[in-house]
Amino acid sequence: MSNFAPCRTRAAIGVSTHSRLALCVSATALAAALILPGQAAFAQVAPGVPNANSTAPAQVDAVTTAAEPTPQPAGAVPAAPQDTAAATPADDGGDDIVVTGIRAGLESSAKIKRQSVLIVDSISAEDVGKLPDVSIADSLARLPGVTAQRLEGRDQRLSIRGLGPDFSTTLLNGREQVTTGDNRGVEFDQYPSEFFKNVNVYKSADASLIAAGIAGTVDLRMLRPLDQPNRIVAISARGQMNGIDKLNPDGTRYGYRASATYVDKFADNTLGIAIGVSATQTPSQNERYNAWGYSGTGTTADPFLVNGAKPYVQSNELKRYGGVATIEWQPSDTFHSTFDALYSHFEETQILRGIEFPLAGQLASAGTVGGTTVSGVTSSDGFATDATFGNVFGVQRNDYNQRKADNYSFGWNNDLKLTDTIHLNVDASWSHADRTDFLLETNTGTGFAKSGAADTVTVKQNGNGTYTFSPTLDYTDTNVFKLTDPQGWGNNGNQQVVQTGFLNRPSFKDDLKSLRASLNGEFSNSVVKGWEAGGNYSQRKKTSAYTSYFLCPPGGGVNCTVASGTPLSSTVPSEALLGSNVALDYLGIPQMLTLDPLYLYNNTLQSAFDGRPSALVRDNVVLEKVWTGYAKVTIDGLVGDKPLKGSIGAQVVHSDQSSTGQIASVVGGAVTIAPVTESVKYTNFLPSATMSVELIPLGFVKVGASQTMVRPRLDQERVTQDVAINLTNIGQTPAGLFPVFTSTGGNVNLKPYQSTNIDLSFEKYFSGGGYVALSSYFKHLTDFVDPNNSLPYDFSALLPALTAAQQAQVIAAGQTIGNISTPDNTGRGEVLGVEATLSLPFKAITSALDGFGMFASGNYTQSTIKYGSNPTEAITLPGLSKWTGSGTIYFEKSGFQARANYRYRSSFLAEVAGLSANPTYRTARAEAILDAQIGYEFQSGPLRNFAILAQAKNLTDRPFVTYQNDDPRQVIDYQRYGRDYYVGITYKF
Repeated sequence: MSNFAPCRTRAAIGVSTHSRLALCVSATALAAALILPGQAAFAQVAPGVPNANSTAPAQVDAVTTAAEPTPQPAGAVPAAPQDTAAATPADDGGDDIVVTGIRAGLESSAKIKRQSVLIVDSISAEDVGKLPDVSIADSLARLPGVTAQRLEGRDQRLSIRGLGPDFSTTLLNGREQVTTGDNRGVEFDQYPSEFFKNVNVYKSADASLIAAGIAGTVDLRMLRPLDQPNRIVAISARGQMNGIDKLNPDGTRYGYRASATYVDKFADNTLGIAIGVSATQTPSQNERYNAWGYSGTGTTADPFLVNGAKPYVQSNELKRYGGVATIEWQPSDTFHSTFDALYSHFEETQILRGIEFPLAGQLASAGTVGGTTVSGVTSSDGFATDATFGNVFGVQRNDYNQRKADNYSFGWNNDLKLTDTIHLNVDASWSHADRTDFLLETNTGTGFAKSGAADTVTVKQNGNGTYTFSPTLDYTDTNVFKLTDPQGWGNNGNQQVVQTGFLNRPSFKDDLKSLRASLNGEFSNSVVKGWEAGGNYSQRKKTSAYTSYFLCPPGGGVNCTVASGTPLSSTVPSEALLGSNVALDYLGIPQMLTLDPLYLYNNTLQSAFDGRPSALVRDNVVLEKVWTGYAKVTIDGLVGDKPLKGSIGAQVVHSDQSSTGQIASVVGGAVTIAPVTESVKYTNFLPSATMSVELIPLGFVKVGASQTMVRPRLDQERVTQDVAINLTNIGQTPAGLFPVFTSTGGNVNLKPYQSTNIDLSFEKYFSGGGYVALSSYFKHLTDFVDPNNSLPYDFSALLPALTAAQQAQVIAAGQTIGNISTPDNTGRGEVLGVEATLSLPFKAITSALDGFGMFASGNYTQSTIKYGSNPTEAITLPGLSKWTGSGTIYFEKSGFQARANYRYRSSFLAEVAGLSANPTYRTARAEAILDAQIGYEFQSGPLRNFAILAQAKNLTDRPFVTYQNDDPRQVIDYQRYGRDYYVGITYKF
């Protein structure tokens, strides 16, 4: 269904009435122009997933029992009190083992894995408010089959079993969460790690797990106050220092982190509260290099020449303040109520300064007007290792980016025991995120559109694939460099503008409401132990709004256009100078002009609204209403003499998704938009079964089979279309090469990705602690979204936008057919892999090594995904590394602890920010990261429970590197973050 309001002209950009051709056509015609591709190429039979109960303890029991306060999925474990995990003997038999700190966390994680019938890996806090790493993502990246891509030096973009963040979901206490990011993938920086007791990664499915992912489901678990044996008051503080000194004079290399936790019980231990607060200021430095690509064929006669480069220095500062609260009330054995609240304020500031050098990409010999020249080329192995470029007009950049976000999450769970064997559980939740960005660019150069002094730049290739630059101009001389558009790149879609800068102001709102109710009970004297049935309704609304502006010199003109008399340049005001200039000496550039971009924006530059169709159509709203019904039975008994546990169930998921936005076009100087709304409904059936058999004492075989689904990216579900009408192509043939009509946009009719999964795990737990596990997985994927899908479409409905003569020419040339570029469910394929884990306290080998231990994991994944448009060639999945591995060696005894962790991932397709911050994909080089920490907790005396800790991240100083064309020599991005050092203290009363 589509509904269109009458179109209206948004902007007529400097064009006379005589030459303007408005695109105001009838609603029917615009509706026809926006018809999106039809139904998915493959049948929509969907899967199911296990949803850990929202208010259940961080660990859940394999089978729901009447004594449990809330219904649990088959496969989890009742929460162990934090202090109990650190002080109670292991329950696996054998000698009593008292574990603390690192070992307590590993033992708790092993217990979750052992008692679950699902295939799950976990990270457990070593103490209240202390996950084992600096961030949640750092900790998760140590788990088997889980990897993280570094963004701005921090682990962020998680992949599970080779599938990126678009294929997994994140829950908070079992409830689906919104994100401060652009799409669905949760940015883990929005959650302070101090607030969580466990983080579980479910890799197989269960019918009671709502909103699960194809790759896996990450469930963040807060502690439950009634599970704690004693009152807890804990405070911690930590200082941070970047190994690289601040790269910008207005940046910093020092940061801090502080948190406090209070947990207590009242009213005869029937009422519990847990409160936590956290504050963080995290700096980072980034020596950045970016190449525009390479010209040439890579031969001795025609070596690869770098097209251009953007060396930058970047200083970031992340500030986050947050708080959590849990109120838990259990006045009797028949009623249990829990309320959770979380708030986090996130603010990140980025200061970037650098110079863009157009080089071989603008060679005059290739036809570029006013282009560059090249001489003195020496080459090796098909690459120009030295060259001198003349007539270079560099673009100096002083940029400022700021992102502010607020994240709210509330959940209320109530469990009522109706009979001795039946429970009613009702859970309501709300998750909301607001984010605004301020992305400011400012430019200086020698003159407008290559009209100033030209530079001569000599480049020399480094051993790491980057280049050093030796310019001849003094880039700090304000008599030479002015506020201008040095390359003349500015264009508003119709005519040239003086783009001295640019401002993007996107904002996002993500809102999710959910209500869930379920009944669960038990059967007597049967291998079918229990049952559960329930339903969930959720409504998610993502609002994306974009506003952008051209910035130009002051002093006249209209809308920053050249034709209206906008000044082509202006002098740099002395008030904007910071007094000390930035050095790009890591790439050979001694200094550059260092300005305060906010001063220029607030006091100097004038702005003009960006009314291009591509800018206007970005605004959109995506609304998803989802009804989920599920039922399952749990199994607990003996098969022969072997203990068997498991569950069999299914979900039915009915979805009603819609999007509102607009169609935009420009023809003859008139920009026209028309509002549009479209919706689609579909239903998926998701069966699942999981079994765990204890074949030998503490030796388990776990099997899972399921159908699962995950929804497409939200920006792909948008209804907006950018329709282009190219009048210069009218009458030209062949029509396929000279289209008059084209359109680019989203597709509200997209269906979820589908996956049929088979999971198998062999797990052996040692009586003295630790375990070994070997798992394999197979996923058959259908309805895989091709983001670059294109198909022919008849644009005859837009002919009224043309004159009668033009219409006749278009029809005669057969040019009513054009292309629509829109994502569609045309892909399918397989993902399969194996992963192995060994957790081993060395005391199991000999008592002489008591306190020493290791945790190691490895994973191999391969995929063959093919799009319908190219069924013979498999694509590379974003985020998939064929080989990943992680190893931790630790020692902990008598209060002393030390640990080193090394993790490796092979090359992978990384998502990075491209032009105008739009996401793009490039191959990232293999990387290995080494982290370490050492600490001591006083065991007696006045300092008892006081601990000190020192940590270091990225001790290998490993950069993040991407390249193109499957050629590691063709480096595109090279980002060095350096090492980070932390020193902290903790005191628990």
